[in-house]
Amino acid sequence: MTWYQNASAREWRTTPAPTEVLAFHQSLPAYRPTPLTPVPGLAAELGVGQVLVKDESQRLGLPAFKALGAWWAIHRALRERPGSPELVTATDGNHGRAVARRASMLGLSAHVFVPDMVSDAAIAAIRTEGATVSVVPGSYDAAVAEAAAYAGDERLLIQDSAWPGYEVIPQLIVDGYSTLFREIAVQPDLVVVPMGVGSVAQAAVTHFRSEAAAPMMLGVEPSAAACVTTSLLSGELVSVPTSKTVMAGLNCGTPSTLAWPVLRAGLDHAITVEDDDALQASTDLGAAGISSGPSGAATLAGLRAARSRLDLGPDSTVVLISTEAAH
Repeated sequence: MTWYQNASAREWRTTPAPTEVLAFHQSLPAYRPTPLTPVPGLAAELGVGQVLVKDESQRLGLPAFKALGAWWAIHRALRERPGSPELVTATDGNHGRAVARRASMLGLSAHVFVPDMVSDAAIAAIRTEGATVSVVPGSYDAAVAEAAAYAGDERLLIQDSAWPGYEVIPQLIVDGYSTLFREIAVQPDLVVVPMGVGSVAQAAVTHFRSEAAAPMMLGVEPSAAACVTTSLLSGELVSVPTSKTVMAGLNCGTPSTLAWPVLRAGLDHAITVEDDDALQASTDLGAAGISSGPSGAATLAGLRAARSRLDLGPDSTVVLISTEAAH
């Protein structure tokens, strides 16, 4: 376990995502706010007043939250490039499927690049959306590089990680995630978010640090792919080698350049967790009636690991973001 803390994070403030994002999502026929489900057994275990799980196991007809960002970014990007015939992305699974689904809905083709550690089931799910899938030897970062090279100037790259020179669409994706947090009608004391490249954590920090009452924020990532925590501890954005993890959606070696300054300024804590703990958390959420894969259940694993370090009491409200259904 690796731990990071920033004592001044709750004082930092920023501006919220544009309000038209929520209006766009609400205009979609499949839009419904996802549940915020209380789990009294976890509240008792952790010695807090409430544990509420934001359950993203069914979002816009897909088993993860990713369509919120991808579909908003596609909507905006096609305004600028209406003739784009093909959408391109790299993915650990859910983002690529969301891009492929929207391409199919709009009558466009999609080409999705995946690292070779992605499961056959995840690849098959992307192909069921009508996308071409290319398997890239190596890491998620290698798949992103392949996708970017393939897209070039002719095709539309819809990537949820930013790097110098590629930041407009990743910011649109982060803005798209804001709907998830706008749906949370309670005032939490702590919000726990998973971190891959850091984009959903960036969206969480942006939302809650644009309000007067700022909760604590805890980011969680696998020990096998701890790019954000390593960067935070180093004080600069760094890439790390990654290895196989059950938290496939978080298996990223380089933080997004857009997420990095936001997380450095506004994230209170970060922690790394092991595969066994994420799997146990997935099982425990399932027993409570919440379908959550290891990447989504990582937030519960992180809360358990961090509990003794967090200033929480019997009246505290904790929100866990569960980003995906069980596989």
